[in-house]
Amino acid sequence: MKLRLLSKRNELNDYSRKGYIRFVVVDLDKSKKYPANFICLLPKNIKVSGKRNSKFERNFGDNSLELAKKLLKRALRAESDREIKAEIRKRLDLLQP
Repeated sequence: MKLRLLSKRNELNDYSRKGYIRFVVVDLDKSKKYPANFICLLPKNIKVSGKRNSKFERNFGDNSLELAKKLLKRALRAESDREIKAEIRKRLDLLQP
């Protein structure tokens, strides 16, 4: 699997709230274009042990925390949008013990 993160900005119709950013895990070996290469969404929090609630945790098991950090760090280097970079940094901070 050749995994990457894509950022998807969801604009809300309610102008009193800002839009939010989702991170999508894709497999570039399946296809080069989204959504054909979609695997799952990257959750904000990842549990190291216990019940795995998200599809990401179920798919990648014990490696999910390390994989999430690796994908986020790679996305941080490749991203140019300031808001998305700020969200990536927040996500990385959430994953620190």
